[in-house]
Amino acid sequence: MTFKDLVLKSKALQTLNYATETILLTWKEIAALFGLDQDIYKNPLHKPLPRPVDAILIGAGHRGNIYTDYALLHPGELNIVGVADSHAIRNGKFARKHNIAAAYRFYNWEEVFKREKFADAVIITTPDYMHTAPCIKALEMGYDVLLEKPIANTEAECRQILETAKATGRIVGVCHVLRYSPYFRQLKEIIDSKTIGEIVSVQHLEPVEFVHMTHSYVRGNWRNSKVASPIILAKCCHDTDILRWLINEPARHIQCFGDLRWFKKEHAPEGSTERCTDGCAVENECPFSALQIYLRDKQRLYVFNMPKNINKWDKVILKNLKTTNYGRCVYRMDNDQPDHLTVNMQFEKNITAAFSMEAFTSYKGRVTRIMGTAGDIVGDMENYTITDFKTGRETSWSLKTDYHGGGDHRLVKDWVQAVGHQDPAILSSNIDVSVESHLMAFAAERSRLNKTIEEIVL
Repeated sequence: MTFKDLVLKSKALQTLNYATETILLTWKEIAALFGLDQDIYKNPLHKPLPRPVDAILIGAGHRGNIYTDYALLHPGELNIVGVADSHAIRNGKFARKHNIAAAYRFYNWEEVFKREKFADAVIITTPDYMHTAPCIKALEMGYDVLLEKPIANTEAECRQILETAKATGRIVGVCHVLRYSPYFRQLKEIIDSKTIGEIVSVQHLEPVEFVHMTHSYVRGNWRNSKVASPIILAKCCHDTDILRWLINEPARHIQCFGDLRWFKKEHAPEGSTERCTDGCAVENECPFSALQIYLRDKQRLYVFNMPKNINKWDKVILKNLKTTNYGRCVYRMDNDQPDHLTVNMQFEKNITAAFSMEAFTSYKGRVTRIMGTAGDIVGDMENYTITDFKTGRETSWSLKTDYHGGGDHRLVKDWVQAVGHQDPAILSSNIDVSVESHLMAFAAERSRLNKTIEEIVL
C-alpha cells in the first residue's frame, strides 16, 4: 500500500464512526501514514567491522548461550574465544559449540584474568551476585563488557561499576533487551515523533504469570532478596528502564507499595508435604504443583541440564524434583519476594508513571497505556492502538501484520558495533542511564520497606 493509498483510506474513514472503526496496518504503513522511519532498527552509526570482535563468555547458562549464538550466525562480526563456567557439562557443551581450545576453558572467572588480555571484550551472564567483581576486573584489564541485567545487586555496586567504566574509558553495554523488541521500538518512534503530542503520563503493567513467579521467585535463584536482589530490580529493572527510555526524562521521585501476600507457610493446604514428590494429598489440585509444571507439562526444563535423549527426561526431572528447590512446596520455601507491587513515579516536567508487577496472572508480557496531549496509545506487546483526539481515528498494529523478531541478537549487534568501532554512542543506552534505571528500582524498594517517598539522585 502506497502513502497515497493510505491517505485515501484515511480520508474515507473520516465519514465513519471513529469510535468503532479501526485501521489495522503494518509498521511500514503506520510509518508512512505518520511520516516515521520505516526501519525501526536503522542505526546510521553501523558500518562494516575491520575484523570480528573477540569475546570471552563468563557464565555459560541460558542467557549466555542466547547472546553468544550471535557468533554462530555472524562469524564475521563476533568470535567467542574463551569460556568460564564452574559446571563441567555446561562448560564442555559451550566449548564444543564454539570450538574453544582447552587452554581457554576456565572453571571460575578469576582464572580468565590471570592470563594476559587475550580478547577485546567479556560477556558476563553469571548469577546476579557475581556480576560486580568480574565486571570491575574486566574493565581494569582493558576489556569492554556486555553485562546481563541487573547490573549488580546493590546500589553501591552499581555506582562502583559506573565509576570504573568512566575511569577506564571502557564500554559497558547492559542487556536491556526489551528496547530491541518490535513493540517497544515502534512505541519509541511514535512517542519521539510527537504523534500523540507531549507525554503526560504512562500506566505500565508487568504480569509475571503464576508459573514464572513460582519457578523464579518462589522456588528459584531469585526467591530471596537477601541472597539475590529485590524483585523490583531482578524482574522489573526491564520496566524501569523502558519507562525511563520511553519518557526520555530523568526520574525524580518514587513511591512503592507491595508485599508477599500468598506464598507463606500459613497458607500451606492441609495434607501438603515438604515436596510435591512426597505424596502430597493436594498435589493434583494445586496450580503450583512441581510435578505438573516440570514433569507433566515439561515447562522451564533448562534449569535441569536435560540430556539429548528425551526417553531419559522423566527420570532426570524426577531426580531433580526430589533433590533441588524446584520440587519443594511453594508454601514452605525461604522466599521473601513480594508477589505484587504498585509503584508511582514522577519524572522531569511532572510526567507521571504508574507501574504494577503482578504474580497472579494467567498471562505474561507487558501492558502499556501512554497518555499524550494529542492522543493516546494502548498496547500489550502483541498489539497497540493509537487514537488521535482531533479526528477520533484509531490506527492499530498487531504481530499478525508484521514479522516478530526478538531483541536479544539486535542488542548484541549494537554492542558488537560499539566495541568494534570503539564508539559507545552506538548503544541504545549509555551506562549512566542504565544505572539510573537501577537506582529507580533501589529507591522503590526503600520506599516499599520504609513507607516513604524517595528522591532519585544519580
